[in-house]
Amino acid sequence: MKAVVRSALRRLQRSRTLTWFFSVSFLLSALVLLSASAESSCRDPDVARGFGSPAYAANVDATIQYFGHSFFLITTSKGTRIVTDPLGPGWYPNPNVVADVVTVGKEMYNHNAVEIVLGKPLILRGLINYGAAWNKVSTTFKDTLIYNVPIHQNAEVMEGIKGSAFVFDLGTLCIAHLGDLSQKLNEQQIKAFGKLDVALTPIGGGRTMGPELAREVLAQLKPKIAIPMHHRDNPYLVQQFTAGLKAQSMNSDTLTLSKNALPTSLEIRVLQPRGAMSYMNYR
Repeated sequence: MKAVVRSALRRLQRSRTLTWFFSVSFLLSALVLLSASAESSCRDPDVARGFGSPAYAANVDATIQYFGHSFFLITTSKGTRIVTDPLGPGWYPNPNVVADVVTVGKEMYNHNAVEIVLGKPLILRGLINYGAAWNKVSTTFKDTLIYNVPIHQNAEVMEGIKGSAFVFDLGTLCIAHLGDLSQKLNEQQIKAFGKLDVALTPIGGGRTMGPELAREVLAQLKPKIAIPMHHRDNPYLVQQFTAGLKAQSMNSDTLTLSKNALPTSLEIRVLQPRGAMSYMNYR
């Protein structure tokens, strides 16, 4: 009888040991998974932490709609609607656009017409004091981390004045709106932008980069897709920008994006806002 009891006690002890082992193993595995998912899509771990990155899926991760000049609507897979640099009336047909967030990179009527955006959006301004100083923005709104990068604009026509670019970290995708950038980036700015998937890129010259400088900046940032903006529907500027690169006119104002369908190297997508002249197809 004593032998039977001792045998039962040994089996119980082994069972408790195995239970403890599997519990600890499960906990360690969970901690590893949490640690792996803590990195953001855009930034290195030493720049930004704690923004989860879900597994990539075959479905749509975001859409980008272009309204002309520097005015876009970014819609995430979860329905968050972000408007960038809303353009005042008189240039293109005025869209009835509803947004959750509006970002403003320049305090001029062709970039800061927040009153045309419907709903009650959160307004994030990259400059303060009527554009005299940079305003630090870094906030999470629903499923998107939004932060700005200080830049200079107008450098080709006068001493560079302050502007603001914005980065949108969707978890799976990293999208940057380069604002009225007019100079090559320094190392600090490149690090701040992070690992871009899509760059909304000014190419107009004068107040912003021209086509050649824009290509140099894209070589610094290394996005997979660049969408030209701030070109006033000038086909010659677009041709200079796309020369020798893989490029395509979308014949539409909207681009649908999926992380696992991105090209392996830079490609240009030319969007055509309503009311714009038509471009030739780029190949």
